[in-house]
Parts: sequence; structure tokens; C-alpha cells
Amino acid sequence: MKIPDIIIAIDGYSSTGKSSLAKKIARKFDFLYLDSGALYRGVTLFAQEEGLISRLNTVNPALKEALGGLELHFGAEGKLYMGPRCIEQQIRSLEVSGQVSPIAAVPYVREWVDEMLHAFGRAGRIVMDGRDIGTAVFPEAQLKIFMTASEQVRAQRRYDEMVAKGETPLLEEVVKNLRERDYIDSHRETAPLRRAEDAFELDNSDMTFEEELAWVQGLIQGKFGIL
Repeated sequence: MKIPDIIIAIDGYSSTGKSSLAKKIARKFDFLYLDSGALYRGVTLFAQEEGLISRLNTVNPALKEALGGLELHFGAEGKLYMGPRCIEQQIRSLEVSGQVSPIAAVPYVREWVDEMLHAFGRAGRIVMDGRDIGTAVFPEAQLKIFMTASEQVRAQRRYDEMVAKGETPLLEEVVKNLRERDYIDSHRETAPLRRAEDAFELDNSDMTFEEELAWVQGLIQGKFGIL
């Protein structure tokens, strides 16, 4: 199925499988996949390594100037690099997850990330996931999807993902982290997490990836009149 050179924006809560679905869409329809959340995680890891965020999640104002020397880019298979170093595994740790929301709530951090995303998106034919892609980054996106799932399902997915990577998290800590991130993301002053008025909602609590992809394909066919 050939579809136009559009921008597909996928927003939603943590651990709803936004990135997994976006990657599948990119592979199936030959789109460029961009993981905005990875960029925020990359900035968070940078702030941690530079000592610019405290254990109480207080962000040092010096981060704004330090961002001028930060080089983040996507390498093979969409993995994130900080300069020559692949940081994909580090940015998925619980330590980074616990501080990414305070970092992402800082206006100048969002501006820095948005500039990178806009540069990628000028050519179109991209699929991007995050918290505010359809509302703030690309409000002109031709197709917007908002993903959600039950808290129990999301926590279990996150827990299983971490265990598969060799980590030993406590399920209750994962649940606590999800709740904190949901609250911060939904109540931050700059570009809070919310469903765009023209976004289609996808609750995938009881869906397989194949069912999700079929749902998206049907959505695209119906919206753009593709047989």
C-alpha cells in the first residue's frame, strides 16, 4: 500500500508501545522513524553525567548553555548516540526514566529537542512518537494517534522489558515511576501530555502488535481513500 508523504504523530502515556508501533509503521510503509522520547532521555543522561540534575530532580540552569556542546544523533536501526558512543541501553534504565520527565518539562530543553525534530521532519514521510508531537511539535501532522492502556498492563510491559535486559526492578517501583511520569507529563506548564482534538485514540490494553498495525492500516486507508 502506497501512502502519501505525510507526517504521522503518535502520542500517549508511558509504556503504551508507542515506539514499537511507530517502528512497525516505518518498516511497513518505508517511513523514517524518529524517537523524540529518546532525545529527552539522551539529554537526561547528559545532565546526570555532567552533574546538572540533583537527586531531588532540581535542574541546574547551567544545562541550557551546556546543551550547546551536546551532540545527539540516530545511528543504525534508530539507536541513539551521544557523539561516537551508543547510549541506547543507558537511556532505557530506571535511573534515567526517573528523571526524564523533570528534564522534559524545562522549556529550553523542549526548544532544543524541537529544533532537532523539525529539521528531520522538513522532508515529510516520517513517523514520530512522544508526548506532544501532535499538539506542539507537529500540530500540522496529517495523521495523529493517541495511545493509551491500563496502568496494570503498562507497568507489566515496562517490568518485562527491564527484566529482559538483565535488570532486577521491583514491580511496585515500576508502577510508582509510571504514576509519577503520568502526573508530571500531564501537568507540566510547557506542552503537557494531552490528546489532540483531531487525534484517533488507540487503547491497546488487549491488542497484539499485528492487530495494532492492522488498525493503523485501516485508519490510513479510510482517511486518505486508499484501496
